[in-house]
Amino acid sequence: MRVAAYLRVSTDRQAEEGLGLDVQAEACERWARQHRHRLVATFRDEGVSGSNGLDTRTGLAEALRALRDGDADGLVVYRLDRLARDLVLQEQLLAEIRHLGRRVFTTSAAEAGYLEDDPDDPSRKLIRQILGAVADYERGMIALRLRSGRRAKAARGGFAYGSPPLGFRAEGGELVPVDDEQATLRRVVDLHAQGASLRSIAETLNAEGRRTKRGARWHPQTVARILERVVPVAPSGAENATVSVMAVNE
Repeated sequence: MRVAAYLRVSTDRQAEEGLGLDVQAEACERWARQHRHRLVATFRDEGVSGSNGLDTRTGLAEALRALRDGDADGLVVYRLDRLARDLVLQEQLLAEIRHLGRRVFTTSAAEAGYLEDDPDDPSRKLIRQILGAVADYERGMIALRLRSGRRAKAARGGFAYGSPPLGFRAEGGELVPVDDEQATLRRVVDLHAQGASLRSIAETLNAEGRRTKRGARWHPQTVARILERVVPVAPSGAENATVSVMAVNE
């Protein structure tokens, strides 16, 4: 069977904790070899929440298009929560893929037996939905802990939004501009103003040797998140204009 792999990470921290795209890709390749399937394509979303829809998950949209166009017969994910961490979205995606006459696979042996619905064994669907609900609950708890931590930090008078966003460093509880990162932000803003696409901007930044806050390569989704939150603090076009990016940890 021809299968496509879909990989996703929400944050750079996931990569640090062993859920990086390279780990997922290796697992999907190994799974395909073990089950004698042919891996024909790999699609990825980097820095995108599993609760997001197709409007921000371009990799998933492309994977579904490959299934719809007949370029692949199935989709394999590292774990089901890479496909979705929202229970309703998970079930919608599984139903849509089944409607296309395609199949979803997971490299997790613990999940593999519950992906297909069986009218003679309703417990399959129940267990899958319980696992999805747990993933949804974990996402909510992570968000709650982050909000609580930020409130406590703000109460102490510190910078309360995690790591400083691209363009700044934290100093004495305040954000201070970083010259080379500010130059990268201005470059993003200028290219966008010239009408460049997100993919074109990412390719230009990579070609110029610029990196994200954490030193990673640029992707269209990363550029989109920057542009959603960018706020010029000096007149546009000024050579050394300070550019603020709110609550973005790239």
